[in-house]
Amino acid sequence: MKKVFFVFILIMLSTKITSVQAISTSATSAILMDLDGGRILYAEDIHNQRSVASISKVMTAIVSIENKNIEDKVTIGEEINTAYGSGIYIKSGEELTMKDLLYGLMLRSGNDAALAIAHHTAGSVEKFVVKMNEKAKEIGMTNSIFNNPSGLDQEKGNFSTAYDMALLMKYAYQNETFRTIMGTKQYKLTTNKNTYVWTNKNKLLNLYKYTTGGKTGFTEKARRTLITTASKDDLNLVVVTLNDGNDWQDHMDLFDYGFNTYDSYELLKEGTIQIYDEVYYEDYDLYIKDKFKYALTEEERKQIVLKFELEKARIIENDSIVGKVRIFLGDEEIGTRDIYVREKESEQKKSNFQKLIEWFKNLW
Repeated sequence: MKKVFFVFILIMLSTKITSVQAISTSATSAILMDLDGGRILYAEDIHNQRSVASISKVMTAIVSIENKNIEDKVTIGEEINTAYGSGIYIKSGEELTMKDLLYGLMLRSGNDAALAIAHHTAGSVEKFVVKMNEKAKEIGMTNSIFNNPSGLDQEKGNFSTAYDMALLMKYAYQNETFRTIMGTKQYKLTTNKNTYVWTNKNKLLNLYKYTTGGKTGFTEKARRTLITTASKDDLNLVVVTLNDGNDWQDHMDLFDYGFNTYDSYELLKEGTIQIYDEVYYEDYDLYIKDKFKYALTEEERKQIVLKFELEKARIIENDSIVGKVRIFLGDEEIGTRDIYVREKESEQKKSNFQKLIEWFKNLW
C-alpha cells in the first residue's frame, strides 16, 4: 500500500505575555508535568528511586476503583488489627462501603483502610500488590516497585521516582471517581459502630485556589513526600516532590511557574478532520478518536507542525485505521494520533435497500 504524506503547519495566535522564571525547590527530587500532554515543565533528579511513603496510596486507590464497585458493602475483617501508623481507626465487624474506605485512604491516609481495600479487592495483600505492580508496568512506571498498599517502610516499602509518580497521577487523573475523592476537603459518614468526619490532609486545597487534589506522605526513611494537582485556564498540572521539607511552598511556586509560563493548546480535536488536497478518501470521512492537548509557551506555539501520513487502503472498512498524524514541536515529535475512516454520515443514514438500488444503477 502506497503512503501519501501531507504536512500542515499549525500557527496559533495568542496575546498572552510569557514570563520566564528561575525556580528551584528544597526537594531531593521534583517534577512539574502537564497532565494532558505529559510534557515535563520542570525537572530535578526525577529518575532518582526513593521511598515514596503514602503517596503510593494513589496506586492503591486507582487499582481498587478499576477492579471493584465503589458501592460494594464491606464488613471489616481481622486484617486491620495489624495496621499501625496513620489510620481512620475502623474496627473489625464495622460496615462501610468501598467508597467510604477510599475517602479514608485518600483524605486521612488510613493504613487500616489500605489493608481493608486490599483484602476486599484482591483477597489478600499479596495478591493486591501483584495488581499494583502490574498496573505500574502498564502505565510505564519502569523504575517503581510496590510491596504494600500503604507505603510503610517497615514492610519492605514502596520505591519509585518523581517521574514515575507523575505518570501515575497522569493516568489516575483521567478517572472521574478518583478526581472527586482526592479533591474532597471533608467527608462525613455514619457506620454501625461510629460516626466519622474526615478532613483532607492536603493543605493546598485551602492554601492554593487552583488545587484540585493530591496526596501527602511521610515516613522516617522517605521524609516528606507530596503529590498534588492544580488547574487554571484549561491547563492541568501535577507536581511531585520527594524528601522536601518545604513542600507546600515549593508546590505553589512550581504551579505558579507553570501557569505563568505555559498555556494549554488543543492541537488536535476529536472528530472529523479535513486534510488539504486529499482526494483518495473524498467519499469518506477521516476522523481522530482522541484529542491532543499540550502545554506550550507563546513562542513555541509558532513551531508546531502536524504531519499527516495516509495509506491508500485497497479495501476500506468502517472505523479502520488508515494512517496517523504526527505532532512536532520544531524537530521534536511530541505525540501521534491514529487516523480512522468511515462512511460519510449521509451514507450511513441510507437504508440497505437504497444502497442496493444505487449499486444496480451504477451497473448500467
